[in-house]
Amino acid sequence: MLNLFYKKNNNVKIIDVLNLLKLKNNFKNHKLKINDIKDIYTAKKGDITFFHSNKYKNIISKSKASFCLTSKNYIKFIPKSCKPLVVKNVLLSLSKITNLFYPNSVNDNFDSNVSIFSNSKKFNNIKLGNNVMLGKNVKIGRNCLIGHNTIIESNVQIGNNCSIGSNVIIRKSIIGNSVNILDGCIVGKKGFGFFPNGKKNVKYPHVGIVIIEDNVELGCNSVIDRGSLSNTVIGMNTYLDNQVHVAHNVKIGKNCIIAGQVGFAGSSTIGNNVMIGGQAGISGHLKIGDNVKIGGGSGVINDIPNNAIIMGYPAKEIRKFIKENK
Repeated sequence: MLNLFYKKNNNVKIIDVLNLLKLKNNFKNHKLKINDIKDIYTAKKGDITFFHSNKYKNIISKSKASFCLTSKNYIKFIPKSCKPLVVKNVLLSLSKITNLFYPNSVNDNFDSNVSIFSNSKKFNNIKLGNNVMLGKNVKIGRNCLIGHNTIIESNVQIGNNCSIGSNVIIRKSIIGNSVNILDGCIVGKKGFGFFPNGKKNVKYPHVGIVIIEDNVELGCNSVIDRGSLSNTVIGMNTYLDNQVHVAHNVKIGKNCIIAGQVGFAGSSTIGNNVMIGGQAGISGHLKIGDNVKIGGGSGVINDIPNNAIIMGYPAKEIRKFIKENK
């Protein structure tokens, strides 16, 4: 997908990457261009990706990427079609390379191009509250409502029949049709991504976006972080209650119901028809199956198979939980 929100450096060569990471040049063609930096799910020929965990060894084995940042312990998992670039700190190196492709992407400053918008005739039958601010190239479908003091930053796309509440901030997002975003939501801010490096934390650039599919509802004061390399996605007909936090790269499936104050840590995948009770927490890099039910207040720290009903901390099968807590 074309990145609507960050301009990519299209002249990155393998020698630029090697010099930046202080690696030896073992390439005959050091002027070879690299197309982009991508996660291992979406990387294609000509791209560079990264691999630093056994959890993803089956995925990296099928990767079509031409280059891969990794450490010496994981070289054996890299396919022959992919050239490993061995570094000491994979994530720190990843941050440097992402900045090379997307300069200044580490910043998450406000959009200086927004201005108060009152000419609703520019769009097809939309109603605006007071002090609505829009950036450049914003696209809004027909029959939409936008509440007071809401800010929609440049290049955001909003579908038809959407209702955007008051005091909402939307940036770096694509929103489908018939979406309701209630008061106080923040959609598309950067995720909580940084790497401890001595006495200074190094921020990680977030060049992904938020994709909200049709018929989704976001409750009041919910926060949806945009992705780092991949996108954060909320599936069709999924409803989030108030004060829900969805971290970067999270994928939530279709027809899910998420109660208040649930938190999703980064890069977890939630299946379809999942129900989660209030104040539950989902750890990062997990896979939650379809038709799963998670009790309120639970702490999920492991993958959950399809059709499971779980509760507690650490979350376990409901019958085991009840037996242990009689």
